[in-house]
Amino acid sequence: MPEPEAGAARRPRKRVPAEQRRSALIAAAVHEFARGGMHGTPVERIARRVGVTQPYVFALFASKQDLFLAAVEEGFDRVGRAFEAAAAEYTAGQGPQGCEDTLMAMGLAYRRLLATDRDCLMLQLHSYAACSEPRVRELVRRRYAQLVTLAAELSGAERERIDQFFARGMALNVAAAMGVQELSVSAEWVSEQGAEARADAG
Repeated sequence: MPEPEAGAARRPRKRVPAEQRRSALIAAAVHEFARGGMHGTPVERIARRVGVTQPYVFALFASKQDLFLAAVEEGFDRVGRAFEAAAAEYTAGQGPQGCEDTLMAMGLAYRRLLATDRDCLMLQLHSYAACSEPRVRELVRRRYAQLVTLAAELSGAERERIDQFFARGMALNVAAAMGVQELSVSAEWVSEQGAEARADAG
C-alpha cells in the first residue's frame, strides 16, 4: 500500500458556526417535538438528526425545555410570516382569486400552511398541551397575543371578526390533526362515524 505523500495531511473539518448549529437544532426540534411533544422527545434524537452530541446541544440550550421553547417560537414565527406574506400579496393585488379582503387572504394562507407543514400544526397542539409548565404557558400566551395583534393590524378587521378568525383557526387545527376537512355536525365523516358507533353499541 503506497505511503501518503508528505504534506498530504487530512484536511481539518470545516467548523460550523454555533449560530448555524443553533438554527439547525431548532429546525430539528420543530420536527421531533411535533411528533413526540416536550416530554416524549429525547434530546439525543434531536442531536442525532443534526449530527452533534447531546452535550453540544446543552452547550447551546440550557435545558430541553429551553430547546422546546425555541421550537415553539419558530412555530409561531412561521404562522406570522404566512400572515404577513398573504397581507402583502393581497395589498399588491396578487391575492388568491375570489378573496374579498386581507383577513380572508390570511385565512387561506393559514389553510395552506396546515396542509403543507404538518410539523407546524402538530407543534402548536403540543405547545398548548404543555401549558401546565409555567414557562411554556407564559410563552404561548405571549406569542398567541402577538399573533392576534398582528392579524388585527394587518387586516384592520373589527374585533368580532378577529375573534371568529381565530376560533375558526383553532377548529381547523383540530380538523387537520384528525385528517378531516371540517368538524361540522353535517360533515359526512361525522355521520359515518356516528352510525358506526351506534351499530357497535347496539
